[in-house]
Amino acid sequence: MTPDPIPSHPRSPALARRLALVLILPLGACADATSTMQLYPLSGEIADADPTLVIKAVAKNTNSTSGPLTFRLPKRGKCTGTWTSLTPRVVSNSQGMALTLKKTGGEVGTKRETVAGVNNGEIYAVCDDGTRVQGTFVIGSGTASGTGQASDTNGNVYKLLF
Repeated sequence: MTPDPIPSHPRSPALARRLALVLILPLGACADATSTMQLYPLSGEIADADPTLVIKAVAKNTNSTSGPLTFRLPKRGKCTGTWTSLTPRVVSNSQGMALTLKKTGGEVGTKRETVAGVNNGEIYAVCDDGTRVQGTFVIGSGTASGTGQASDTNGNVYKLLF
């Protein structure tokens, strides 16, 4: 006597699509945030050749405090580097006596907290031809917008906005 085969359950294509969507959505949430920076030539050979030129840079991982940066300079090729922003913290130390009903006795500790406001940042990149671009910027806490200035090793100066 042979055993009965295990009954198969028909699978709905819609169910398979929903299951795939449920599995893919959390992965999309982990993707790096990307922002565009603009470099406006203020002086140097690039500004002299085309003062209306806007160089678009792509900054990745902008939901963090640093990440990769890529852009192209005219006649210099692709430039790759890093952007970083410093988030200030306040550190306070406390010690002494507390004479309250809830806290009797001494109190010793350290408290660290992030301060909202304006943060300093830097960019640094090296282009295909060896040109180096370095700059500084300020950025609002909790935002992906800021302003600054950059220059390269060929004497070009840029206004940096994002």
